[in-house]
Amino acid sequence: MSTQVTLKAESREESGKGVARKLRAAGKLPAIVYGGDEDTVSLTLDANDTSHLFHSISVENTIVNLDVDGAKAPVPTLIREIQTHPFKPEILHVDFLRIQAGVEIELDIPIHLEGTPIGVKDQGGVLEQTIYMLPVSCLPTAIPDFIEADVSGLEINESLHVSDLDIPEGVEVLMDLARTVCSIQTPSLAPVEEEPEEEEEVEEPELVGEEPDEEAEGEAAEDEEPED
Repeated sequence: MSTQVTLKAESREESGKGVARKLRAAGKLPAIVYGGDEDTVSLTLDANDTSHLFHSISVENTIVNLDVDGAKAPVPTLIREIQTHPFKPEILHVDFLRIQAGVEIELDIPIHLEGTPIGVKDQGGVLEQTIYMLPVSCLPTAIPDFIEADVSGLEINESLHVSDLDIPEGVEVLMDLARTVCSIQTPSLAPVEEEPEEEEEVEEPELVGEEPDEEAEGEAAEDEEPED
């Protein structure tokens, strides 16, 4: 059921921001593993190996077996937190949680929608998915890679709810079953802008009557000049 990968790691004694900066400058990555009945252990990972691995797996529900130098056997863990640089594609720190056989864990499982809904294919609707990850509780051996849902039968204004999902045996959903996973919506019509009406040109009225006396106008203008 669950996907498992292996990642090499080294234990370290030193900690702190200065140590973390030196590790990253050397192509290494600081990390910790905690949980279970054991103490928190500081680790060092290879930055490139870690980045490549995390881009190839589902980090939410993949069991990462940490192959720590000096350990008798790999440590099975789940990735609990990945700290990244605020504006660079760079991992700064990783937290791993130990998992134990026979002890249930809480994690998020991706929801995969399969098929083309009737409401989209034949009725012009739009598929809107609102829940992409499903929080669950289960044993480590029962972790599903994903939850698959067939949406091909959905018509316009119909929805798929959490209660409609096919949940594997041994997996408990930690979410309200009435929540909507996806729905087929009628596409909203964008308002059509009306073309502005052309303004009619208004012709200036013709003057009817005698033309003004140019000589009289000149005399009036002279009368308006300021006195010395």
